Amino acid sequence: MKLETTRAAEAKLLVPTYDRNPLLFERGEGVFLIDEKGDRYLDLLSGIGVNALGYGHKSIEDAIARQSKALIHTSNLYFHTGQAELALRLTEKSGMDRVFFANTGTEAWEGAMKFARAHAGLLREEGRTIGTKFLAMEQSFHGRTYGSVSTTYKAKYREPFGPTLPGVEFVRFNDVADLKAKFSTDVCAILIEAIQGEGGIRPATAEFMQAARELTQATGALLIVDEIQAGVGRTGKFCAYQHYDVQPDITTLAKPLAGGVPLGAILCTEEVARAIHPGMHGTTFGGGPLACAVAIAVLDEIDRSGLMAHATEVGEYFMDALRGLATKHEAIVDVRGKGLMVAAEVNTAELGKTIVRKMLERKILINCTSETVLRFLPPYILSKANVDQAIAALDEILTEDAAQVAAAKSEEKVSG
Repeated sequence: MKLETTRAAEAKLLVPTYDRNPLLFERGEGVFLIDEKGDRYLDLLSGIGVNALGYGHKSIEDAIARQSKALIHTSNLYFHTGQAELALRLTEKSGMDRVFFANTGTEAWEGAMKFARAHAGLLREEGRTIGTKFLAMEQSFHGRTYGSVSTTYKAKYREPFGPTLPGVEFVRFNDVADLKAKFSTDVCAILIEAIQGEGGIRPATAEFMQAARELTQATGALLIVDEIQAGVGRTGKFCAYQHYDVQPDITTLAKPLAGGVPLGAILCTEEVARAIHPGMHGTTFGGGPLACAVAIAVLDEIDRSGLMAHATEVGEYFMDALRGLATKHEAIVDVRGKGLMVAAEVNTAELGKTIVRKMLERKILINCTSETVLRFLPPYILSKANVDQAIAALDEILTEDAAQVAAAKSEEKVSG
């Protein structure tokens, strides 16, 4: 079998960074991945929020074929038409002014942090009192590179690589009093995910977002919103911060931006951009012709097919169905999310692992984050029938688990 051969080769050759599931996928169609045996798996994770249009979408295939015949890579020493065309779409949709293209979310976040420090330095040159400190959030996740991991909360991501970047302090997420207590003129930026992804699909409150905006505007510090997982239409708006009527100074995009082709972006205001000049920042591959062409195709398809409205409608249907399960199964303690960024929290980490495993046995792909949070990040083309399939499987698994728990309690009483 290809799976066993591949596993053996990886065990010998790759750095062991991933605890992979025993599946080898060879292709995909729509919302399904297809393994080497031809079995179809309903993908409710979409490559961790990447495959917005699912698999085998004609818009993406056509863009790749067309651009690959013309130009795949040049360098940022020269012009090509894709960057300006894509940047226009992004600025119009986000309310921002300027764009820097990167390769990944973590690279975009690194750049955003650099922009914030450069902007603070410019303000100090102009006589303003402002420091270099970052306020990040508890339960945050921003990536794996040094700056990104330094602003990521969980110790398991940071401590093996310490000491991490100095000048970072963590604030209790959605705690306005804690934010105000820790904010000062020492701070150059507040760093927020409008909806925490790895942290458990936890939306910021309107009060918290507004407080962050007001604090930063009072001193010249920046509000930086990480939209790497929530952005590009997943929540029913182009950026999740648009649900709050708050406009940040910088935002970062990546995961679904080019539908599976690596591409990230920093979007910023003119005020931030005036701190950056040629030579201060750059990238070899970011914003290449191929990635830009595919991203333009993805954005145009999202608009043409009304996929943000679809994400809202199907996401609400999904969460209503999960809430229905919660009334039936006490093991579900919370349901939350926005659009097709959905979570169901269960009462134990063991149950979370069990559900992921048993959903896999039923050929449905999900994952569990923060130990107890079932995370659903499906393609935007997900149908209500796909939701019904997932809900039926979850109901079956939770019913089995409840029966096992009841049997175990009964045995304890007998033995006691």
